[in-house]
Amino acid sequence: MDRDSMSELYNWKSKKNRKPLIIRGARQVGKTWLMKKFGDVAYSKTIYINFDNNNLMKEIFKKDLSIERIIIALELYVGDKIDPSNTLLIFDEIQEVPEALTALKYFNENAPEYQIICAGSLLGVALHKGTSFPVGKVEFMDLYPMSFTEFAKAARKERFISLLDNKDFELMTSYKDEYVELLKQYYYVGGMPEVVSNFIENSDFGLVREIQEQILKAYEQDFSKHAPTEVIPRIRMLWNNIASQLTKENKKFIYGLIKEGSRAKEYEMALLWLIDCGLVHKVERIKTPNLPLKAYVDLKAFKLFILDIGLLSCMVKLNQSVLINGSELFKEFKGALTEQYTLQQLVTMKNVDTYYWTNDRGSAEIDFVVDIENAITPIEVKAETNLKAKSLKSYHEKFSPLLSVKLSMSDYKKEEWVVNIPLWAISILRSEIQL
Repeated sequence: MDRDSMSELYNWKSKKNRKPLIIRGARQVGKTWLMKKFGDVAYSKTIYINFDNNNLMKEIFKKDLSIERIIIALELYVGDKIDPSNTLLIFDEIQEVPEALTALKYFNENAPEYQIICAGSLLGVALHKGTSFPVGKVEFMDLYPMSFTEFAKAARKERFISLLDNKDFELMTSYKDEYVELLKQYYYVGGMPEVVSNFIENSDFGLVREIQEQILKAYEQDFSKHAPTEVIPRIRMLWNNIASQLTKENKKFIYGLIKEGSRAKEYEMALLWLIDCGLVHKVERIKTPNLPLKAYVDLKAFKLFILDIGLLSCMVKLNQSVLINGSELFKEFKGALTEQYTLQQLVTMKNVDTYYWTNDRGSAEIDFVVDIENAITPIEVKAETNLKAKSLKSYHEKFSPLLSVKLSMSDYKKEEWVVNIPLWAISILRSEIQL
């Protein structure tokens, strides 16, 4: 199995002014696998240290932050010499030893020759507890569940992805059934690496659900283990409410639907915790599509999505029988799965800020508005082949974007003001906008 993020790691390794790298991402999105794989292919030696329940590491970093002493201690720990020129140091679950996070500053300032990659599933939560963080002394990389194209490659469909890369629309249309079949599988399986790996090996949808349920249970255990006691019930209630709210016609998240009479203030910490864990994506409404989009956010209106479409389909108990029902799958739950899919692909695209737009009356809505290299682009998502897009037309007439985008099950079609991109070809979005 391959991950697109591997190229980012090679870019990091080749930098002259390289800093320690921190990989951020939810539990079980593949951070540990990626770090170890990179060590195997790019270095002659890899030293992996997991800080979770590691009392010796806690002692090493608590004593003092002399890099020379720390290196000696690490060499004693692994029983080997650390050659900074060809050794990758991996610090996993680094948030468990806050002093190790602080030490990254001194590695950067006093020993930049050491090549260090760190990860932590609950790193965002740890930082909000007041951990001393080496601001400006580290680099970051975000890791998400596998994208649709990564899933297709894992399923040994590389040639189909190469057609996307080459934008060979004629051939893509000829093989539309294969793309649709892959997309149906992705809606059900999702992009969690363990789930994908087992599905590719066994083609067992029942096993897929079992593993997804185990992952969801692990997240629930994290709530109990790591969240402040007083916030745990609200985290659970909010987390379990996201799926049902995504199935509404109007997908704006409403706190009052969690529990009658609920207010935003009661759930602010719970939502922040879920976001910091990487489990939830918050997509805010903008009032006007001007740069920078962040300046035009309506703080009272937003949508919530979870990290993975496969986990969402598990949460809503999507039956595997829908996999044989043609395009009906894409209409399930009022297009909730299709919007989740779209958002999930957008967040994997680098340097893409994602929002949504509605007019003041609420009579027109654009599912996503993205900023890709200062090109503000509206995206309307259709779960079917229906090409009517009243809201998109209204938005285009009002704001005159360079390009408007429609994602649907229809074939690629470019007109004067709008381009229809098949859902399974969303990876070409950036190149279309830049034309």
